[in-house]
Amino acid sequence: MVEANLDLQIAQAKQAAALASVTEPRAVSAHYDTNSELIVIHLKSGAVYSFPSTIAQGLTNADAKLLAEVEITPAGDGLHWETLDVDFTVKGLLAGIFGTKVWMTELQKRWE
Repeated sequence: MVEANLDLQIAQAKQAAALASVTEPRAVSAHYDTNSELIVIHLKSGAVYSFPSTIAQGLTNADAKLLAEVEITPAGDGLHWETLDVDFTVKGLLAGIFGTKVWMTELQKRWE
């Protein structure tokens, strides 16, 4: 009974992952552009999204060499900087979420 339940849960998880792969934004590449000082994400859809590292929590004061170490998660749904211990979801970045609620509140104050 337990094994059958586990098999069902695995099948459901695979189905959810397949659906997310076609309905949610996925990165195919990402890099730090030193000229523009932007993190640039190329999406599976062909769209390109970029943002200044200075507004992202954990990246604000990072050296260009460390910013260039951006990695894409295996599913393409996140960005990761190992040395900086920083992670963002692609979906969150596209929604303008660059950190915690406290970070975003402080960031909003800078924009006012």
